[in-house]
Formats: sequence, C-alpha cells, structure tokens
Amino acid sequence: MKNKKFYINTIGCQMNVYDSEQIAERLQRIGFVMENRVEDADLVIVNTCSIREKAEQKAFSFLGRLAKMKREKPRLMVGVCGCVAQQEGQKIVERMPYVDFVLGTQAIERLPAAIERIERQRCRIVDVNMAQEIQETADIPTCGNPHEISRFVTIMRGCDNYCTYCVVPYVRGRETSREPENIISEIKSLVANGVREITLLGQNVNSYGQKQGLCDFPTLLKRINDVEGLLRLRFTTSHPKDLSDGLIAAFRSMEKLCHHIHLPVQSGSNDVLARMNRRYTREKYLEMVANLREACPEIAITSDIIVGFPGETSEDFEQTKALIRQVEFDSLFAFIYSDRPNAPSGRFKGKVTEKEKKQRLQDVFDLQTGITQKIHASMKGTIKEVLVEGTSKKQVAENQGRAIDAVQWTGRTSGNKIVNFIQNHVSHVDTGIQVGEMVRVRIEKTFPHSLRGSLITGDSGHSLAKGDESYAA
Repeated sequence: MKNKKFYINTIGCQMNVYDSEQIAERLQRIGFVMENRVEDADLVIVNTCSIREKAEQKAFSFLGRLAKMKREKPRLMVGVCGCVAQQEGQKIVERMPYVDFVLGTQAIERLPAAIERIERQRCRIVDVNMAQEIQETADIPTCGNPHEISRFVTIMRGCDNYCTYCVVPYVRGRETSREPENIISEIKSLVANGVREITLLGQNVNSYGQKQGLCDFPTLLKRINDVEGLLRLRFTTSHPKDLSDGLIAAFRSMEKLCHHIHLPVQSGSNDVLARMNRRYTREKYLEMVANLREACPEIAITSDIIVGFPGETSEDFEQTKALIRQVEFDSLFAFIYSDRPNAPSGRFKGKVTEKEKKQRLQDVFDLQTGITQKIHASMKGTIKEVLVEGTSKKQVAENQGRAIDAVQWTGRTSGNKIVNFIQNHVSHVDTGIQVGEMVRVRIEKTFPHSLRGSLITGDSGHSLAKGDESYAA
C-alpha cells in the first residue's frame, strides 16, 4: 500500500472534519499519501452526514459519480464512512455494488485492518458496530495543512438528549466523554506543532464529564486555558438546557476563551420546543442570553433555527421571528425541517407544506441579514484584534512572483468575525506578519459576512495582542 493515494470528501459538521483528519492520519500510517484530485486517487472515501436530508443526498450523488471511475479503474477502492454509513450499513453495498467498505462512526480505528483485508481477500466489508467507550490512541493526529493555526479537538462523542428531530443518538451512539488528560495531551501536541487556536467539539459540550464523573466543562476549559502557547479557545455545540453559571462566568475570567458562543434555540415557540424535546423554554433561553451579555458585554451569540417543524403554526413562527428580533443574533444557521430515519418527529402529524417551509426560511434569512448588517455597521471605526489565518487567495494569485506594495491578509476576531485587512508597503521577500500572529486592525468597511480594514502599525510594524478588545478609533 506504500505510496498509494487517497482522497476524502467530507460532508457535514465540524465533527466530520475532525473524523476525516483521524481517517487521514491512519491511512498515512500504513503508507497512503493524501491526494487533492479525486481522479488520481487509488482510494476514495466519502465521510457522510445524515443530519439533514440535503447532506445525505449530496453524499449519494458523489458516490454515484464514482461508479464510472470504478469501471475505468477496477482496482480503485471506494469507502463510505460517517453517519449515513452508520445509518444505512448493508443497504449501501446492496444499492451500490462498487462500494468496497462501509464503516460506521465508531469504526475509524478499524479502517487500516479493513483495507488490508480487502487488499488480501478482495472482499467487501460492512462494519457499523458501536463501542461503549472512546478508544484512545498513543499517536496524536498531525495530518492536515502544516500551516494551519486552527484545529478541532473532539472532547466527547454521541448524545443522550434525544431531540425528536435528531438522528445523532442513533448514528453516533450514547454520550461518552474523553479523559481530560488525553484531551490536554492532544492539544499540547497540536500547539507544539504551531496550532494557536483550538475548537472543542461535542454534540453537547456543556454536559462534558457529567455521565462518567470526570471534571465538568468549565474546569476542562480552565485547564486548556493554561496551556502555554495557545492563543485562543472555542467550543461547539452548547445545548441551552445544560448552560451552567460556571460556563457563563468563564467568559469573564478566561483570557483565551473567545467571546463567542453558538447556542442553538431551534424555535421561539414553547409549544414547538416541547414537541422537539428541547427541555427549556423561550423565557429560560432569553434569561441565558441576558446572563451571557452581563458577564461578557461584547459576546457574539449565534444560533440554529429549524422552520416548518411538524405542527408549527403561523403563530409559532411569528414567536420565532420575535425572539430573533429580541436577541439580535450575530448570525444564524437556519434549516428547513425534514423527516429523518429513526427520528420520532417523522411520525408527527401536522406537516408543513414545502412551499410554506421555503417561505419561512426566506423570512428568517431576510430578518437575520438586516440584524447582522446592523451589528457589523456598528463596528465601523473600531479596532479589533485578529488572529491571522493567511493571505487572501485572490491576493496571492495576483502578486505571485513579483514585488508588491500591499498584501491582503485574512483572519477572525474573538467574536468569530471574518476580517480581511491590508498591510501596505511590503515586498514578496518579507511581509512582516506571520500566520498565527495576533494583530490589531481598524475596521473601515462592513459587509454581510465579513469586515474589512487596515493593519494598525506600531514601532515594530505590527503588534501582538490578546483577547478581542474593541476600541473606538
């Protein structure tokens, strides 16, 4: 298998991105080399998502295109991993005879053995067995772009909440937390390799450690906050029912914890929230928002909205829009409800028509666009601290191989705002700024999805900074 090439198509959430990194690491250990063109690969894996119907359709569409490749390259190996693999299992190989293996969400560790067996026996494998505990490895994943300064780290797997619309407990299993020492060890290794920002992942990070009697989530954050060399710390996703006073206080006391929280509300109607089994009310959610903003006035709050949940009336939807207006989220991820396999809501009555769901989704987008533009406009003239992630792709293409007067860089604020900024009077030999550095940027223009500004220069041309303080210009 030495020098064989692999290609991974990752569909879905940050958890799938992390899992794909784990898959890539294990393939490299057995001699595979990462390939950026699917046409040149000897092994193609699609890492799938089944949370939304559209994501599942996208996975099967990609797999369908591989049929032709397999006819042209009979030795090509095709694999399916992730949530759709866990959900469909044997049905995939029956439906698609050119698929060589199907590995569920908890079978990543068994991938090298599966590939070796297929190579030796020319067989097909379906492995969707679920373990009760997370299997740790001695090796820390280092796969990916060596210049990446932001990485994901999974701290827990699965979910015990059983929201009625959600398939996560069925495809990722029951909630299990990793040992804090293993998490810290992974983060220290990543930081030693140049990573400066970590995003902790879990279906419900707020309940980390509770089930197994480990430390609670704020305590874990405090330990990570103390890791030398780490500049920023983020996490997702937070279930509102488990948002603790200790976590709210962490935004006030921990200097590396970014001033941003993704707190999915899903609906502004108590009746809909009850049918979703979310276990909080509209009033409780608004109280949490108020407490977060009291602890950290500059905190950016983002959320998820599902429109067209079975039984959602026009009045229910108006309550959702009213909540959006009241909270003024920095941004929203809004989705049309779709029935998912095994999810109880698929059996609920009162289905909303597709036409109505699409109109409600557009109404949410229109409402949130105005709010986001208002928030961004308020930042014009302020100075933000930005973690530099790289140069603009357009800028690199335009200036490759010649002296230039300016470079456009890109990065994010602590509040997760994308900022593109200009550094003037540099050459292609020495741009001064380094990826992974904190700099201050004066915001000069604002857009619906990003901000633009200019570097604030000091005696050294740029400045190292902490946090996301905002200053009047």
